[in-house]
Amino acid sequence: MEEEIKDLTEETANEAGASGEEETKEAATEGETGTEANEAEAGETEVKDTEAGKQEAEEEKDPKQQRIDELEDMVKRQLAEFDNFRKRTDKEKETMFEAGAKSVIEKLLPVVDNFERGLASIPEEEQGSAHAEGMQMIYKQLMGELDKLDVKPIEAVGKEFNPELHNAVMQCESDEYESGIVAQELQKGYTYRDSVIRHSMVAVVS
Repeated sequence: MEEEIKDLTEETANEAGASGEEETKEAATEGETGTEANEAEAGETEVKDTEAGKQEAEEEKDPKQQRIDELEDMVKRQLAEFDNFRKRTDKEKETMFEAGAKSVIEKLLPVVDNFERGLASIPEEEQGSAHAEGMQMIYKQLMGELDKLDVKPIEAVGKEFNPELHNAVMQCESDEYESGIVAQELQKGYTYRDSVIRHSMVAVVS
């Protein structure tokens, strides 16, 4: 009987010990889990703090960056305005030069007309004289300078009448040319850089 009681006591003690060990293991496991959770929370807190710090730093830089962007935009606008001003000024200069050149050329054309009339009026027997050759040389020099300025005479006789180039002042009969063809040039016309500076005065076949 005593042995049975002893055996029951030992079994009870063993069960109590096993139960204690299991509780100890569970407590340790729970402790480890809690520690990991605390570490994770601490890590998340650090990340949040870092992100918050970055955001604050960016917010601190924003006014400076905004000012830099404003200055860059201002410089770009001023450069664009200056480029437009330069182009507009160049165009105005070119327009003024064109207007001035046309004005001078228009004043020179009557001189050319008089030279041509003078050369045409030289008698046949004086064609080879020093006076006639001198006039011819001056006329060629004058026409050469006008050609360098891109001043060209308008072709008229034998060409179809073109109201953009010719100014018809009379009609005439002709056995050589058909109707609508310029038969006679009364005053020579000229162009300057592809624009008409003086229309040709012509007679057109009716």
